Amino acid sequence: MIEWLHPGLIFILGALLIPVLKGKWKQIYLLLLPIAALIDLLYMSKGVFWRLPLLEYELVFGRVDQLSLVFGYVFVIAAFCMTLYALHVKEDGQHVSAFLYIGSTLGVVFAGDLFTLYLFWEVMAFSSLFLIWYHKTKASSEAGFRYIMVHIFGGICLLAGIILHLQNTGSIAFDSFNWGTGWGYLSSYFIFLGFLINAAVPPLHAWLSDAYPEATVTGAVFLTAFTTKSAIYVLIRGFLGVELLIWLGAITAIYGVIFAVLENDARRLLAYSIIGQGGYMIAGIGIGTAMAINGSIAHALCCALYMALLFMGAGAVLEMTGRSKLSELGGLYKYMPLTFWLYMIGAFSISGFPLFSGFVSKTMVVESAALMHQPLVWLLLEGAAIGTFLVAGLKLPYLTWFARKDKRPIAEAREPPKNMLAAMGITAFLCIFIGVYPQALYRILPYPVDYNPYAASHLIGMSQLLLSTFVAFWLLRGMLHGTPTITLDTDWFYRIWGKKFIWFCEKPLLNFADSVDDKVRRIADSFVWFSKNPSVASRIMLLTASTVLLKPFNPNPVYMRYAQDLEELRRLYPGEVHRVAIGSGVLLVLLFFTLYLVIYLTYGVLWV
Repeated sequence: MIEWLHPGLIFILGALLIPVLKGKWKQIYLLLLPIAALIDLLYMSKGVFWRLPLLEYELVFGRVDQLSLVFGYVFVIAAFCMTLYALHVKEDGQHVSAFLYIGSTLGVVFAGDLFTLYLFWEVMAFSSLFLIWYHKTKASSEAGFRYIMVHIFGGICLLAGIILHLQNTGSIAFDSFNWGTGWGYLSSYFIFLGFLINAAVPPLHAWLSDAYPEATVTGAVFLTAFTTKSAIYVLIRGFLGVELLIWLGAITAIYGVIFAVLENDARRLLAYSIIGQGGYMIAGIGIGTAMAINGSIAHALCCALYMALLFMGAGAVLEMTGRSKLSELGGLYKYMPLTFWLYMIGAFSISGFPLFSGFVSKTMVVESAALMHQPLVWLLLEGAAIGTFLVAGLKLPYLTWFARKDKRPIAEAREPPKNMLAAMGITAFLCIFIGVYPQALYRILPYPVDYNPYAASHLIGMSQLLLSTFVAFWLLRGMLHGTPTITLDTDWFYRIWGKKFIWFCEKPLLNFADSVDDKVRRIADSFVWFSKNPSVASRIMLLTASTVLLKPFNPNPVYMRYAQDLEELRRLYPGEVHRVAIGSGVLLVLLFFTLYLVIYLTYGVLWV
């Protein structure tokens, strides 16, 4: 047994050696880490491991059961394919960030208490941030800033919920927050909100479609699998069977498709598809039956693979042409045919084509909605399936590889590096393997699977939907063309008001602070000036006041004499300091100290 070895630590500690290695040895090392983590998972026994006492509580880094193992398999297999895809990247920082991201996600999956969950939750957010910032563009910098602000807010909600939960129950164990007991506490609502933000549920979803398209070519591929899928995992753990999730999931599925239809950028279109696919999983969690839960988990596994494959295809196009706008692409099939067909395997999978992975997982959730007599939910999920095929299976590949008004070829277009093609090939094989042999997936699910995806009714129903969608697209394809657009989503609100808030902080608020600071500094300088020779300073102050007050009533020669005396005192100040009695000195110190405190309380404290 190697149960003592946490799979997340393989990535987190392994990331530290990445900058030390060079060339082929580094590439071999990068591929060996996910393989070692997979072997670790395969030999891991179920139970509770890696406990750490903390005060009167116990941190649990390893709760190993069938649910955590399934998600562990998903993340480690996806990590291998993604690492192979990114093998040509020279920047060590990108690899380190990716491995910290993967390792922290595995930490979330195996966390047995809420504080351990929160620790890895935050590491996951900050490590993924650098996969966006490493793109090193103005857009990626701004999108990354908004991304981390949203996740900091989500982390604050989660931490607030954890603290309140501890006060209410006296426990930090990560168990279910059900309607009957835990859900009634305010803590449950905070934790629920924190989970929903990472699951990208509208209207809390815009961080995903904003940031993922601005990440590096390889970084975006890593981002597709871990944050949203780990949120699905914690929702299963904490809020299984919550009816609200049924409707949130159905709305999320259709919402993602609608915005994907409007998009012109290939990676942003796919980012909205991630949001839509998450809707199926969330709805399954809300339905809460054994079939629905199995469907959500199976779909999380399949989605992690085919979304990675779709982003690999779009990333390959961006890598080789420098373009991702559909209005700027077209006619690439002649130059990148292999990339096209590998992409289409992912497109068939996400669309739910028979013999592809999405078909054997998505239909479980849709069928469970029908069995629970939820016709509206069933209709929304089926509609989302049609829309997904339209945008990811037809619109994007057609406008990228075929349609092109300008017949001039994109001269720089060619197939991507071999490691990228190899990663796409392995991921595509897994999508087909799961679709052809679904029992390999069903056997590792938490509940026994009593479902045949290739029943005649399923095949006929899905085939009719897909065929009618394709016919309608083909008849109207002449009207389809990439149109430059700017999509206004819910992030518009915090973008606009965020800019206004920053302007307020940088302009009026900062000017006010500078003004107060200048006044306080002048007062402090006056105290210093007065303290050099209080006797002469007092004479100067009195003479200054007399000169100003008596000027209108004194003849000019008298006024000039006062002015000359005042100028002479100021020139010679502080002059020879006269000794004063100790009592008088203490009185003056107390007087000016009291004056200072009044000014400080008036300006300083109120300002702070």
